[in-house]
Amino acid sequence: MRARSLVIVAVIGCFHPVRPHPPRSDRVALGIDTGEADAVLAMVDAPSDAAWQRLIATAGYHRLQVRERAMHRAFDDATLRAFVGSAARAPALRATLARWSATDLDEVSGQVLAYLPREAKLAATVYPVIKPSSNSFVNFDDAGAAIFVFVDPDRTPQQFDNTVAHELHHIGFASLPAAPCDAAPEICLARTWAGSFGEGFAMLAAAGGPEIDPHRYSGAADRERWHRDVGRFDDDLARVEALLRDIVAGRLAGDAATEQAMTLFGVQGPWYTVGWVMAVSVERCFGRPALIDGCGGRGRSSAATTRRACAARVVRVRRRRAGTPIWSARWVVRPRRAHPPGGAQYV
Repeated sequence: MRARSLVIVAVIGCFHPVRPHPPRSDRVALGIDTGEADAVLAMVDAPSDAAWQRLIATAGYHRLQVRERAMHRAFDDATLRAFVGSAARAPALRATLARWSATDLDEVSGQVLAYLPREAKLAATVYPVIKPSSNSFVNFDDAGAAIFVFVDPDRTPQQFDNTVAHELHHIGFASLPAAPCDAAPEICLARTWAGSFGEGFAMLAAAGGPEIDPHRYSGAADRERWHRDVGRFDDDLARVEALLRDIVAGRLAGDAATEQAMTLFGVQGPWYTVGWVMAVSVERCFGRPALIDGCGGRGRSSAATTRRACAARVVRVRRRRAGTPIWSARWVVRPRRAHPPGGAQYV
């Protein structure tokens, strides 16, 4: 099967305008549950068996424990008891929790909805959690979507909002129906991994626009790392294309493909940086409606992650300067129009 049949980086009907969004109340059901963090702080103040029972009875604790065990990660009562007993920054944690609890989820969701198809919905519970590991993530279980954010006194309310917005963007695309992938298994697998470019699209949505630094609220070290890594776009684009080429050719499959693809995540690796550059380029070139429709329109592919990958389906991400690479022509399905509306050129 010819590689050019792989529709990873195609424009898929992305030139028709986005329809007006329905009322936000019909699309958003969000809340913040601080029960786990409140119970941890109560145990720090007055440890007792009763306090412990209140902690393990919280929805945040239960859903976090189920998720960690499903990931084969240690999360037992003894581990958390030991951590709670050593939580010396209780005053700072309490102050951080209070600031984060005051976040305006309506404002955050409005920003995210601006980067989602009109059919997408945002339904989730945000859990600020005090736990041994410092990671934050989104998880789906029988109760729906949950966003777990590690309570870190060094993170500002703006950084908290940015994290929530990023994860909500994933949740929004995950709410859309999926079509089956009827291509060859190798192509379906490549499409699935190409969906990881959704991390870059979520960076754009969480920032709020292509001209806004996605790390404007971050510390200096994180901001410098991001700009340094974005500067490696040329090499990282080649790395991603090599991965997808090997998957389509059957040279990578199963655990080997997973292991190789996972190396592109990193802290915020090529799935983030290359995906962000592509999404930004498309919005600047064709406008936000084309960016959204290219991802959320008729061309949605099978995998849930691929539904987040509008940027991964765009024809030839290109910046008008000498030496900047583009996707290999054999990976491109050409658009119906030679140029975007209004004669705009690639950026």
